[in-house]
Amino acid sequence: MTPDEFRKAGHELIELIADYREQVADMPVRSSAAVGEVLRQMPESAPIEAEPASNVIKDVENLLLPHLTHWQHPSFHAYFPANAELSSVLGDLLSSGLGQLGLNWQSSPPLTEVEQVTCDWLRQALGLSVDWQGVIQDTASTATLVALLCAREKSTGFAQMSDGVRTCGELVVYSSQQAHSSIMKASLLAGFGQNSVRACAVNADFSIDVHALAEMIEQDLAAGRKPCAIVGCTGTTAITAMDDIEQLAQLAEIYNCWLHVDGAMAGSAMILPEMRHLWQGVEQADSIVINPHKWLGTVFDCSVYYVRDVEHLVRVMSTNPSYLQTSADGQAPNYRDWGIPLGRRFRAMKLWWLLRCEGVSGLQQRLRRDIDNARWLAQQIEQAEHWRLIAPVALQTVCIIHEPPHITTAEQLDNHTQSWCEAINSSGEAMLTPATITENDGETRWMVRVSIGALKTERLHIEHLWQVLQKSVAGQL
Repeated sequence: MTPDEFRKAGHELIELIADYREQVADMPVRSSAAVGEVLRQMPESAPIEAEPASNVIKDVENLLLPHLTHWQHPSFHAYFPANAELSSVLGDLLSSGLGQLGLNWQSSPPLTEVEQVTCDWLRQALGLSVDWQGVIQDTASTATLVALLCAREKSTGFAQMSDGVRTCGELVVYSSQQAHSSIMKASLLAGFGQNSVRACAVNADFSIDVHALAEMIEQDLAAGRKPCAIVGCTGTTAITAMDDIEQLAQLAEIYNCWLHVDGAMAGSAMILPEMRHLWQGVEQADSIVINPHKWLGTVFDCSVYYVRDVEHLVRVMSTNPSYLQTSADGQAPNYRDWGIPLGRRFRAMKLWWLLRCEGVSGLQQRLRRDIDNARWLAQQIEQAEHWRLIAPVALQTVCIIHEPPHITTAEQLDNHTQSWCEAINSSGEAMLTPATITENDGETRWMVRVSIGALKTERLHIEHLWQVLQKSVAGQL
């Protein structure tokens, strides 16, 4: 493709994206495609001869767009916000168009230095001290793996440089029963073993029970095991529960554990000064992960991993082959030594554009709007007959259950919950996520998560959602 051909196709594509964003609110939220429906409409082999870009754009319009699940829809309340603010889209386009590859500072000085400044801008917006330095990873899953590798090497005195962990005894990782599945996955990849990962009980508000955690650690010590890492959650996945980071930090200090704070989605709320009490004690942690590609609005993928001890991170992750050594080494960071991949994209570009074009105050305004909308919906649920909040509403996630009096068994209630949720999703009116939760009575039951935070979600959309919820349980959808 020549630059002139790129110009023509690029203009068409920008128009397509802009039209899509303008029209997305009128589309059914969830895809109605059957499995294999898109696949069957595509050729089995790539074309031998080049096609004009206009053909590809037509297929985007006719084959892809009609079958999308619309994450940018104002009635998308499933999973978590995955906002792609258009200013960040431009940054992502520029990142790809410039074609930069970060191997070291010399391979692209702006790639490194924009990442330096952007991570520091975000640090300041989050209210973190100057003790923290950040690096952009792809996702929180990767950041958590890096954190646990750092924890492992701290506990073993850098066993990776000698015989590995096989001579270091059983290292143990601790997190909440509500923690994200990536904690277990990262623990397995870091070599801890499934039997060395502890899921601690939770309190009535679904935060980790610190007293139970202390007892668990003591039991492992008595059995000859070595506590290695504690993962605290600033916003658990299912219900956005908030662990007491300050108390976890005290335990981490007592037992010489690495403390990693998973703030993947909810961490974005810390740009609001009034919400920072939710992670009080975070300055005593060893590492933090925040995903700007969720609620904050940066195009996926962009996960910022903060550490207080950069030298430790680099010692764990670094390699230094001769062909990558330059005269700038030691003067500028080589981000290949701050994570797993050698090469890196210019991910900072899309966060840089977002922060500049939206401003911190603009982002704060949007997050406050979402929190206010969640509180409004929670109030309607609390006041309505047979509806119940199943967890506290800390930020923008509202977890609900409908319990009509004619349903008398747990199995019937679970079937009812999944039925009305699927009715909403299949109607295209909104998209929600069903999930299980173990309540304080010890019963595990299905509930429905309403995640509020799409870019275009306003109060009128939440008011409409409340009407849809009531119709769904009445079988009127």
